[in-house]
Amino acid sequence: MAPSSPRRSGDNDWQLLRRLLPYALRFPRPLALSVLLLIPVAFAGAVQPLIIGQSISLLRGEPVWPFLSQFPLDQGLQALVWILLATIIFRLIFVGLQGFIVQKMGQEITAAIREDLFTQVTSLSVNFFQRTPVGRLVTRLTNDVEALGDVFASGAIGVVSDLISILAIVATMIWVQWQLALLLLAMLIPVTALIVYFQQQYREANYQVREELSQLNAMLQENVTGINVVQLFRREAYNSRLFQTVNRRYRKEVDRTIFHDSAVSATLEWISLVAIAGVLALGGYLVLGAQISFGTLAAFILYAQRLFNPLRQFADKFTMFQAGFTAIERIGELMAEPIEIQDQETVIPLEVNPRHSAEQGEIRFENVWFAYKGDEYVLKDLNFTIRPGEKVALVGPTGAGKSSVIRLLCRLQEPSRGRILVDGIDIRELSQGQLRRFIGVILQESFLFAGDVKRNITLGENYSLEAVQRAAQLTSVDQLIQELPQGYQTVLRERGSNLSGGQKQLLAFARVAIREPHVLVLDEATASLDVNTEAQIQTALLRLMADRTAIIIAHRLSTIRHVDRIFVLKQGQIVEEGAHEGLLKQGGLYASLYQLQELAPV
Repeated sequence: MAPSSPRRSGDNDWQLLRRLLPYALRFPRPLALSVLLLIPVAFAGAVQPLIIGQSISLLRGEPVWPFLSQFPLDQGLQALVWILLATIIFRLIFVGLQGFIVQKMGQEITAAIREDLFTQVTSLSVNFFQRTPVGRLVTRLTNDVEALGDVFASGAIGVVSDLISILAIVATMIWVQWQLALLLLAMLIPVTALIVYFQQQYREANYQVREELSQLNAMLQENVTGINVVQLFRREAYNSRLFQTVNRRYRKEVDRTIFHDSAVSATLEWISLVAIAGVLALGGYLVLGAQISFGTLAAFILYAQRLFNPLRQFADKFTMFQAGFTAIERIGELMAEPIEIQDQETVIPLEVNPRHSAEQGEIRFENVWFAYKGDEYVLKDLNFTIRPGEKVALVGPTGAGKSSVIRLLCRLQEPSRGRILVDGIDIRELSQGQLRRFIGVILQESFLFAGDVKRNITLGENYSLEAVQRAAQLTSVDQLIQELPQGYQTVLRERGSNLSGGQKQLLAFARVAIREPHVLVLDEATASLDVNTEAQIQTALLRLMADRTAIIIAHRLSTIRHVDRIFVLKQGQIVEEGAHEGLLKQGGLYASLYQLQELAPV
């Protein structure tokens, strides 16, 4: 499995952070409070080195703050100890409160982003899911979102906190002794340049790490889902080698991020030591010239450490910070995916009569063309009308376009040209909710969710147990459900693994029956049933299709003998149309398919 080439947004860090701003603005009060609390925290941190410097000056008999000169030495030191203790307690309280607010808001933002991302993903068209591995989506909804939350909780506010701390320290240093302050400020220039360089290198490596992690997750999901095929065809060793290849690529990219992370930490440590040495050299010269006191020199040694502490903290958070920026890029790409199927601003209400009026349920395709990409059309100039209550079958060889017709009718995809009408209304003028309630679809393999039987029939809608039971009785599923351990309250495992294939399909019939659609679509709906189960359900199907327009896709032509009309598709076009007996007499494609199945002599 080759790695996909990363698609980079090209945005800088501040542009990426601005993408989080709309989410942060959802919580204006906590945001404002968390920023305001940074000011007293920075002030307390900037004052502490001065207090220690004053202690040294007091011990050496050097000039000190005016109010200290009024006290004896022991009382002056005691006063400074209490002031220092007060600033420490003050700072601890505000740091703890500010950290709690920021972390809580970070979790709120993470949850909001995850919800928006889930809504975005579930709104995307079938085309997107056909080209995107499930493992990659899972990575973005879990790992990337968590990394993004860390950016805000520990990163964005942390940067503001560090910036305010640096400004407070710089302002205090300039006020106390401008030469030493300029020396320390000059040391920030190479630090900034190196951080920017390593940041760019780390970003590139970290983006590729996320891509390789997506490949790992995609391969893991693929092998777990297809474990039966893997074991039946003895693919374990081969798939393990493929996984090892991707895993080695992932490890190689992680090694690159470790190198850049370590380089930043080592560089900051080296430059901070050089800064302290510079302060000692210049400060010692100024002390010898009686331009500053020993207390001021001691304070600046502490300032040298504190000035680089925010940068050192940034280095400690470097991996998390850059991973978060990469996550913002990747999530931004997903959020930027266009939602191809959207409701118009004003939609036409579709009149739904629960009694299934004979005038409802007309389907019309007018000059419909459809291609999955470019001009490779799978449907070409389709024109047909299905009258209300009519039963129609779509048949043809594999790839003829039968399933594409159903996807277009349900508006899972849009026609490239032409239009589709339901009861004379273009389906693009209807809301998706109305359309998909009007049309009930039963697929060949119906997906079951983890939960009980009742919820798998209602799918979260507010139906009573009596309504569920009526739908189950209508489709002959009630007896099977009653045989389950807890009946309608029986909990189904993931994908309904504690049911047989036939039982899962029967539940899908009840799921559609309870919604009383006007148009019923059966897409190979009985293909997974054995002969006995299929015979059992045919009566239920006849009851379900009564007074409804029905479209049936079937490879077993014996199941569609009694429909009103049969459309025979080949290469995206209707090549034959008529009833079963008439098509057999024509001796065309339908007759050939029928003969191949050896159902009856032509």
